[in-house]
Amino acid sequence: MLDRDYHEQLWESVPAGIEPPDFERRRRFLLERIERGERVLDVGCGEAWFTVELERTGAQPVGVDVAREPLRRAHAHHPNLDLRLLDLLAPWPLENASFDAAWAGEVIEHVADTAGWLSELRRVLRPGGKLLLSTPDHGRLHMLGLALSTRAFDAHFDPCSDHLRFYTRRTLTKLLHEFGFQDVELSRAGEGLGASRTLLVYARRSRF
Repeated sequence: MLDRDYHEQLWESVPAGIEPPDFERRRRFLLERIERGERVLDVGCGEAWFTVELERTGAQPVGVDVAREPLRRAHAHHPNLDLRLLDLLAPWPLENASFDAAWAGEVIEHVADTAGWLSELRRVLRPGGKLLLSTPDHGRLHMLGLALSTRAFDAHFDPCSDHLRFYTRRTLTKLLHEFGFQDVELSRAGEGLGASRTLLVYARRSRF
């Protein structure tokens, strides 16, 4: 089981202030689906780039992460944000059905306990609440591009990488349905053989 020290070391190796990959496209995807006044959980918020954007548009965001270092950096620039540290081995200290929406940008692929993570997400979302997430797409076109380049394949599946899970449209849709999400919509961003592609996902927590 990965512990907090592992995540702290990862963050200490990342220079402060680096814009998240594909930030503008993911920001637009997120904000187009959030309404003013909604309470939004930013899961794996890191340095709170998206948390800040949510607050600027009139949402009520709460950012959470399992590492102290990115939260420290975020607090230094945005002391008024509601940012909280999660314990990897404990239920999230958040009330049941207390959020209208949850955003997890490039997070699910890093999660070891996927079942526990999705169960907590469902628990804190109100019935009918929105789940928005992004994750690298491992569809056929992307995998074909990797298969044609040994160097690209080895780099993508580096055993020391912090990516633990690899999703396709089909596997991610099936997973979300199994954990009580419905109306799942997936779109792809990024084009080209072997190009980095992203799955952008919208779903709703089932009401029962």
